[in-house]
Amino acid sequence: MSTIEKEKLFIRTKKEVSRIGVFGVGYDRYWGQFPGLLEELMEKQQLIISKIPDKEAEIIDFGMVDNPQKAYLVVKELQAANLDLIFCNMLTYATSGTFGIIIKTIQVPIVMVALQPRKALDYSQASTYMQLVNDDICAMPEFGATAVRMGKKVPDMIIGSLHDDPEVNLQLDEYCRIAKVLHSLKNSNLGHLGHPLNTMLDMHTDATMLTSFFSSHITECEANEIVACFDKVTEEEIQAASEIILGFFDTPDPVSDPISMKLQDEDLRVAAKVSVALKRFVEEKGLDGLAYYYDGPDDSVERMVMSNLIVGNSLLTSNGFPMCGESDLKTLIALMIMNRLGIGGSFAEFHPVDFNEGFVLVGHDGPHNIAIADGQPVLRSLKKYHGKPGHGAGVEFKIKEGSITMLSINSTYDGKFKFIIAEGESVAGPIPPTGNTNTRGFFRPDIKTFLTRWISEGPTHHFSLGIGHHAKTIDKIAKYLNIESVIIQGD
Repeated sequence: MSTIEKEKLFIRTKKEVSRIGVFGVGYDRYWGQFPGLLEELMEKQQLIISKIPDKEAEIIDFGMVDNPQKAYLVVKELQAANLDLIFCNMLTYATSGTFGIIIKTIQVPIVMVALQPRKALDYSQASTYMQLVNDDICAMPEFGATAVRMGKKVPDMIIGSLHDDPEVNLQLDEYCRIAKVLHSLKNSNLGHLGHPLNTMLDMHTDATMLTSFFSSHITECEANEIVACFDKVTEEEIQAASEIILGFFDTPDPVSDPISMKLQDEDLRVAAKVSVALKRFVEEKGLDGLAYYYDGPDDSVERMVMSNLIVGNSLLTSNGFPMCGESDLKTLIALMIMNRLGIGGSFAEFHPVDFNEGFVLVGHDGPHNIAIADGQPVLRSLKKYHGKPGHGAGVEFKIKEGSITMLSINSTYDGKFKFIIAEGESVAGPIPPTGNTNTRGFFRPDIKTFLTRWISEGPTHHFSLGIGHHAKTIDKIAKYLNIESVIIQGD
């Protein structure tokens, strides 16, 4: 599919440019005692900065902080820089006076980085100078203790070698992706259209509290705004969108489900027209994500449009614009987190358990993130959307085989939020041909125990499903947002 074709139906997502600050620490008394030491440490600072893998991020170097007076000056610069994450380079020993006011004042995550140039000292040629160049971890306990005395948590840390240390590179990449998540959340304009199903009590969300905890703005939208975009769609746009959809999806014959059919021409036409309207709507509103559910009167244009967002939703979600059915704002946040981490993020819930083989089907009806599909996704015409009004095209596919991560965000009794996180495996095998997404989810230690542990933490019935094992990364994001988090143990 050419770029020109994609731009007819896929949204041009906002380029995410996170802002990462870097400052080094040292001890100013050393510079007069050991000529050349400061210069060598600043070269190390630049080398560490060059190892930061996110080339789209804006890296701001605040130089060397080597006494308390500089710390009080730099903290003002850090505050003014609107940063998403800060690396504190432990270049050599430094007194905690270079750090105290910074950790006390700054609200964004700070990661202490100790990358020792030598894997070991050359003991036969060792000198105090050589030790100081490699004294990266020396002040870390002092800095951690100071953070605690300032009422803060001990910062995260990266400890390793400056050269030829693959684990360090993975950790730097992880924190860059976290910075992208934090940047997106506090700069996002998320749309909310309609309301949850009236009987889904776990879905209701206080939009003000979403802004309070995640800093995202919630824009309340109306169905007539999408309908107005729908009315403007031209026949040329419908034809172009239909060709794109047919090139993207397979349209096989029905199998066993009597409510499914081979994709009907009229269902394709409606899906194409609604997809164009949806793209235009989110661009006009300046949205970065959308949660929706709307019934509308019987046989109305509103019902027809709102019940046929599935295809357009799936295309946009796979293109970096998260969308969430059933008006689930909390799961929309979870989808955005996974998307910005680069691990997908598909709207999901638990379907029937296979007690013979010990897995649970994980998926959902309606829209999905086809960027993490295993093979070509399928479109089927459905005579009815079970539990919801309307009929039309349904998206069906399996998730890629391999490791998976789930994130559910729920509201707590005291008005806060809670992350429930789990890891499992997506395993090959047949799925129901029902026009819905599904994957065979295997979880440790066994499916009964896992489901009991998951449900006991009080998740919503929806969650975001991503590829890879990333529970610890998401747990760090929860910590940075000051949100309760639990990882379901698989042992």
